[in-house]
Amino acid sequence: MIFSTPTFIFAFLPIVLAVYYASPPRIRNLILFLGSLIFYAWGEPVYITIMLFSTVFDYMNGILIVKFKDAGQIRRARLVLINAIIINLSILAFFKYSNFFITNVNHIFSSNIGLLNLALPIGISFYTFQTMSYTIDVYREDVDAQKNIIDFGAYVTLFPQLVAGPIVRYKDIAAQLECRKETIDSFSYGVRKFIIGLFKKVMLANNVGLLWEQISSAPIDTLPVLTAWLGAIAFTFQIYFDFSGYSDMAIGLGSMFGFTFLENFDYPYTSKSITEFWRRWHISLGTWFKEYVYIPLGGSRQGKLKLIRNLLIVWSLTGFWHGASWNFIFWGMYFGIILILEKTFLLKYLEKIPFWLRHVYTLVLIVFSWIIFAFEDISKVVQYLKTMLGLNQSVLVNYETTYLLSTNWILLFFCIASSTKLIKFILNKVLQSKCKNSLILGESIVYIFMLFISICFLIGASYNPFLYFRF
Repeated sequence: MIFSTPTFIFAFLPIVLAVYYASPPRIRNLILFLGSLIFYAWGEPVYITIMLFSTVFDYMNGILIVKFKDAGQIRRARLVLINAIIINLSILAFFKYSNFFITNVNHIFSSNIGLLNLALPIGISFYTFQTMSYTIDVYREDVDAQKNIIDFGAYVTLFPQLVAGPIVRYKDIAAQLECRKETIDSFSYGVRKFIIGLFKKVMLANNVGLLWEQISSAPIDTLPVLTAWLGAIAFTFQIYFDFSGYSDMAIGLGSMFGFTFLENFDYPYTSKSITEFWRRWHISLGTWFKEYVYIPLGGSRQGKLKLIRNLLIVWSLTGFWHGASWNFIFWGMYFGIILILEKTFLLKYLEKIPFWLRHVYTLVLIVFSWIIFAFEDISKVVQYLKTMLGLNQSVLVNYETTYLLSTNWILLFFCIASSTKLIKFILNKVLQSKCKNSLILGESIVYIFMLFISICFLIGASYNPFLYFRF
C-alpha cells in the first residue's frame, strides 16, 4: 500500500484515525503498531516476520547494552552493539544485494551461481537504519533503552514514514512516544502537509514523469540534444517531487497522530553549490551518514587525506544504499568527488563568482547526476550523457522537441516555480492581504482545490509509479 492510492486515502487512513482517536491515550501506540503491521502486510504479508524480528532483536539489544553497561561490562555491551550492526546489515544485504553480489561473482569468475531473485521488503533500508541508530544511541548513552516493546514496535513500524522515510532516529521522537499531545492545530497542519505532498506526487511528479518515460524509452542515439536535455530535466523534477511529496505526506501523517518529524527537503534546487545541495536534499539520510559514519571516521578533523578518505567511504555507501547496481555506486562517487573538490579548494572560488553562475553550475551537475541515477545499464548512462553533450552526432532540435516543449511548457513552469519558494511567497502575499477570516477561507479553498484535483487525477491516472520502492 502506498499513500497516493484511493485505498489508502479513503479506507485505510480514515479507519486508523478513527480507531486511534476513539482509543484512550495509553493504548494509542498499540493502535499505531497494529495499524502499521496491517499497512506493511497489505502488499507483503510474508515479510512482516522480518520487521517483527528486527523489532524484537533490537529491543533486546538495547536492554542488554544497558544491563552490561550498568554492570561495568563494557566489552560485552560493545559485543552486543557489534552483533546488532552485523545482523541488521546482513539482513539488508541478503534481501537487497544478494543478486548484485552473485551477478558480479559470476562475471568475475565465470561461474554460474543461480540468482535468488528475492522481492525487496518494503522500507527495509529505512527501518534497518532506524533500528541501528537506536542501538548505537543506547550504547552511546544518548537515549535510554525503551522498556515497552509496544512503544518500540510503534517506532520501528510507524507507517507514516515506513515506506520512503524520512529516516526518523529514535532520539528525535523518544519523548513523543512516551507522551505526545494531539491537537487540532497539529492535525490541521498534518492535513495541509499531506495535501501538499499528494499534490506534488500526483500532479507534478507523475505528469512530468510521463514526459521522461516518453523520452527515455526512445532510442538514445536518435534523440536530438535538446530533447535529451528536456528528458533529463523532466527526470530531475520527477524524482524531486516524487520523493519530497512522499516525505511531505509522511510528515503530515505523523502530525495527524501527534508526532513531529523533521523536514527532509529544503528547496534543494535553489542551491548554489553541491555542498549546499546535500544540506537540503534527503536531509535525514545525510544526517544519518554524518552522525553514524562520517564523524566516527574522524570527519574533517584529521587533515585533508583523511577528509578525502572519509568522504569517499560515506558517498560510496550513500550510493550503494540507494540500490544494488553499479550506477548507484558511481552516482555516490560522482557526488563524493565533487564534494571533495568543493571542500578542499573549489568553494572559495565559487564564492567569488556571481550567485546566478554558481546556481547554473550546481543545477548542471545535479541534472547530470540524475542520468547516472536513472539508468542501471552503464552503457545507457554514457550514451545519454554523450547525446546531451552533442557527442553522438545528434541534431540539436527537431519537430518532436518543439512539440514536447509546446505541450509541456506549463507543466515545466509549475515544476520550476514549485521547486522554489515562489508559489509559497505569492500565496502568502495574496492571502495575507485579506482579513483574518478571508485568509482562513482563502487557504481552505486552495487546499480543497489541491486535494480535489489530485484525487481526480489519481482516480483517472494509469501512471502512478513509486520510485523509492527499490530503495
